[in-house]
Amino acid sequence: MSDETRIDETEAAEAPETAAEATQEDTILRLETEKEEMRGQLLRALADLENTRKRAQKEASDARIYAIEKFAGELLNVSDNLARALGALKEDDRDALSEPGKNLLNGIEMTEKELHTVLARNGVTVIAALPGDAFDPNLHQAVAQVPSPHASGTIHDVFQSGWKIGDRVLRAAMVAVSAGSTN
Repeated sequence: MSDETRIDETEAAEAPETAAEATQEDTILRLETEKEEMRGQLLRALADLENTRKRAQKEASDARIYAIEKFAGELLNVSDNLARALGALKEDDRDALSEPGKNLLNGIEMTEKELHTVLARNGVTVIAALPGDAFDPNLHQAVAQVPSPHASGTIHDVFQSGWKIGDRVLRAAMVAVSAGSTN
């Protein structure tokens, strides 16, 4: 046998082993790539599951908080009527009331206080609006602009109280906004 023939036989014997090693390396690389892709898909699926769980919890929480929104909005008229009834009687006239009149007035005051307590217990609270406070268009509804000793852009007078439930405005406070002094 010639030297060339021996070299060809040696190369031929080594070739299948090299091809097998190359195939195994390719398979390992392919499997590693698939593993990483599957790991990424698993992580995305877990993140989606967590986001869905958080969204469901928030929706359930909001449903509990805002379930009474319509009912509470309708009760605000009762609160307004009680406030108007109490505001119709001046301090001087209160002292002149008979004993039954004072009892009636106390009953109206207690009813208003209890209504506000029940609303607050259910997450419905009054929006702060006092003369001199800054006007906030998210919380207040300006129905007039008047010259006033208060700084321009502040509340001059409150016509109707505002209410919110949770973070949502149920009804904006109706206010007159100061245009500043007319000097």
